[in-house]
Amino acid sequence: MRVRRYFQTAMSLGANGWIKGFWAKAVYQGSAKGFCVPVLNCYACPSAYFSCPIGTLQHFMVVRAIPYYALGYLGLIGGAVGRMACGTLCPFGFFQELLYKLPSIKIPVPRYLRPLRFVVLVMLVFVIPWVTAENWFSKLCPMGTLVGGLPWVTISADVRSMIRELFWIKVAILVFFTASSVVAKRPFCQTTCPLGALYGLFNRISFVRLKWDASTCTHCDKCLEVCPMEIKVYEGANTGHCIRCLDCTACEAITVTTVLPKSAGAPSSGRTPEVAG
Repeated sequence: MRVRRYFQTAMSLGANGWIKGFWAKAVYQGSAKGFCVPVLNCYACPSAYFSCPIGTLQHFMVVRAIPYYALGYLGLIGGAVGRMACGTLCPFGFFQELLYKLPSIKIPVPRYLRPLRFVVLVMLVFVIPWVTAENWFSKLCPMGTLVGGLPWVTISADVRSMIRELFWIKVAILVFFTASSVVAKRPFCQTTCPLGALYGLFNRISFVRLKWDASTCTHCDKCLEVCPMEIKVYEGANTGHCIRCLDCTACEAITVTTVLPKSAGAPSSGRTPEVAG
């Protein structure tokens, strides 16, 4: 887990390292802005060097074009490591995990809320931006509010003068996910993140996957205890819900593999069929 924290910190600082933006009150427009990081990262953040992949997808929907570059880029990452970027790099996931460490009552996120992330992906990233010509997920994204909206309101009087009702809705969404992250593990990632939903489609077929060994598993649920997404690995080692943080591989029954299953769609002998996540 400690190594994962180094990667999360490096991504958080590296993707948003143009500190000059805060006193120049300008968005970086250099060549790096033409590239996406593999995680949520607000284009409008004063210190952002790179673009957000979900923001890029929405841009193509707004101009009614096929996002070949963005889909190819995300497909390449997903095909290689599945949802691993969520577990090892994402700044907003890191933020939620830090909040969960605060002392409080702890409650699980209801499993029936997990499919909502696909609704967000389809509707707020593709359909509604196409119909309305507006980047609606970006307008509501709590990550964007945290690193883009709030900093601009703080440093720019001009931006403060443009505050309307939508801004307070954005703040309310951020407050909700911030507060819920104290009592539940990664609620935004589990229920809402469209990027995680997209990466998760590749988990079962990606080059890097998890392997569960039924012969050594005692169903002690230690994997559930350490998992930031509340997964029992023996119920499905490669569901789309897994963010490939690899914390569970401390257990000898769970390892990382790059070997494809012998029979696609059918579990091998002694294994429990994977449950859709």
